[in-house]
Amino acid sequence: MPINIILHVTLFLIVTNQGIGQSLQRFEFEHQQMGTQFKIILYQKNEINAQTIANQCFNKVDALNLIFSDYNEASEISQLSAAAGSTKKIKVSAPLWSVIKASKRYARKSKGAFDITIGPLSKLWRSMFRRSEIFDGVKIKAAKAKTGFHKIKLFPFSKRVKLVQKGMRLDVGGIAKGYTVDAMADIIRQAGIKQFLVDGGGDLFVGDAPPQKTGWAIHIRTTNKIGTEVTQKFMLKNTAIAASGDTYRYLEQNGKRYSHIIDPRTGYGVVDQKIINVQASSCIKADVVASILSVLNENEAKVFLKKMKKVQLF
Repeated sequence: MPINIILHVTLFLIVTNQGIGQSLQRFEFEHQQMGTQFKIILYQKNEINAQTIANQCFNKVDALNLIFSDYNEASEISQLSAAAGSTKKIKVSAPLWSVIKASKRYARKSKGAFDITIGPLSKLWRSMFRRSEIFDGVKIKAAKAKTGFHKIKLFPFSKRVKLVQKGMRLDVGGIAKGYTVDAMADIIRQAGIKQFLVDGGGDLFVGDAPPQKTGWAIHIRTTNKIGTEVTQKFMLKNTAIAASGDTYRYLEQNGKRYSHIIDPRTGYGVVDQKIINVQASSCIKADVVASILSVLNENEAKVFLKKMKKVQLF
C-alpha cells in the first residue's frame, strides 16, 4: 500500500565491520512493500540465522499490508470500509484494532488534525494529482462530509468496529508504517538480537549501537527557521524516528501551493509545507506525531506537543 505521506528525509547509515568482536557480522536485507523500501540492518553470528529473522520480518510486512492497504479492495481495511453505513459490527484483526484504537486517541488529542476517516479525501486528491488539477470546492466538500473520526464506533469486548456513515473510507497512511516498523523490531528483539536498525522508508527504529560505536550515525535533513534545508548528524540508539512533510510535491491554484498532505479539518492540502522529524519511544508514536505536526500551524503545534510525553523534534 503506497503510504500517502511521502517522507522527504535523507538517512545515511554509517556503519563499519572493522573491529567487530564476538564474531558478529553485519547483514543487510531489503524488501519492497507499502509503496516504500523496508530495510533491516542487524548484527548476527551467521548468515542463516540473520536471513531467517529477516524473512520473518518481511513476512510480517506482507501480512500487515493485506490488512492496512486501502489500495487493495480485498484488504481487511477495504472490506471494513465497504461495510460503512450498514448495521454491521465488523470483527477485525488485532493489528487493525490496535491501529484504529490508537488513531481515535490521537484524533482526539489533535482535535481532528489526524483522522483515518480521511479516505474519501485521499482518493479525491490522488485523482487531482494524477490530473495535475484541483477540482472545484463542491467535490472536496462532498468528500469531507463523509469523514469524521467520531463516526467510527468501537466495541472493545468483541473487538468489532462499525462505520456509521455510508461512503466512509479508512486510510491509515499516517500510522500503519510506524506500527509495521515496531512489529519488525519486536521480531528482531524476540530473536535475541540487540544491535539492529529497521527502516520503513524514513520511519526508523534503532536498537543498541553497532559494535565499537556509540550509536547509529543518522544524517537527517530538516528545514531551519529561515526555510533553508540543512543536514545534521545524530548518534542514536534504542529509539524511534519518523519524518513527515513535503516541500516538493504540490498543486498550485490562484497562487497557492497545496501539498499532497491533507488537513482533515479543511479537506485541502496544507499550504505551509515543512519537514518534520520526530523522535519517540515507539515508531507508531513518532509516525503519528510527525503526521499531525505536518498539518498544524506553529501555535497549534505548541499546544499539541504539551500533551505528548517523551517526544523530541529535530
